[in-house]
Amino acid sequence: MRTWIGIGCAFGVAAFLGALHYAGASAVLQFGVGIVALALLAWTVGVGTETVGARFGPATTGVLQSTLGNLPELFIVIFALRAGEIVVAQTSILGSLLANALLVLGLGILAGAWRAEDGVMRFHPRLPNDTTMLLMLVVFLIAILSTSVTTGDTASAHAVAISSIGAVLILLVYAAWLASYLRAGAGQEPAIEEHHAPPLGFGVGLGVLALAGIAAAFTSEWFVSVIDPAVEELRISKAFTGLVIVAIAGNAVENVVGIQLAWKRRFDLAISVVKNSVAQIAAFLYPALVLVSLLFAERLTFGIPTGAGGLVLVVALVFAALAIWQITGDGEATGYEGLALVATYAVLATVVWFE
Repeated sequence: MRTWIGIGCAFGVAAFLGALHYAGASAVLQFGVGIVALALLAWTVGVGTETVGARFGPATTGVLQSTLGNLPELFIVIFALRAGEIVVAQTSILGSLLANALLVLGLGILAGAWRAEDGVMRFHPRLPNDTTMLLMLVVFLIAILSTSVTTGDTASAHAVAISSIGAVLILLVYAAWLASYLRAGAGQEPAIEEHHAPPLGFGVGLGVLALAGIAAAFTSEWFVSVIDPAVEELRISKAFTGLVIVAIAGNAVENVVGIQLAWKRRFDLAISVVKNSVAQIAAFLYPALVLVSLLFAERLTFGIPTGAGGLVLVVALVFAALAIWQITGDGEATGYEGLALVATYAVLATVVWFE
């Protein structure tokens, strides 16, 4: 009963936000309600994930949950591109990538290590290593194209064409990896053991998971539409808005679910949720949106302009890829390593605040 009350509250608050949006209510009020709605929907997705995890292994469950969890980010960027907000669009993608790779992973490791009997969170090492490989591929393209844009060399004039070609190649690599990853995980035991019975039936859980993902997408769009007027009084830059505020709000699903699963000692599933999100944002969502942006007047590329953080973000992305490989590549992590990732994200957010 409590589960259904919580699910009802989540969809109710999301509907209330929609009503406020179309009624033209105060931007600050919509901003506050939007945060609550995203948090409740994140919890709802967590319930649906447990249901799926009782039937499938961590690989399939993590991919499905990350796909639905990234729907808000997809819509956020599309709406930003349509409005010509190229800085918000690009920084929200990169912010989501860094928030998941540093903040969410760090908090998940902190929770998992705290709950582990010996203070060490253990999990299968393949996904962390695969994620690092995919992330480094994307970071390589971002780094060389951003350098080209910054220096203004001949290649910078063809940033759209280079990005489009790179996007297609990255999507091919991601598809090949995903097929191999899912095949390898096909024989795994269910991500959630039988004695941890999920609160919903499988069919109902899938329906709740799908509806929560869709609701989170619309909620994110309504939330983003009021960010500018809500933070205008604070004089926050668009780069900080995209990299921190929109990134965290748009990825509230992974923020809550990954940490929640780690706290429940479902370490493989927690890592699968967070790392699949990182892989999807880097090697699927970003390149896919680069191709989608060809339909708009403002084109998204892999080159980061100075106004969006430039060199600072390139360095941050390179370090993030190396950090998650160093910390999770051996299949175990301790609390202080999780704290180090969180601290790194806090330092980055502080730097961007003053950009």
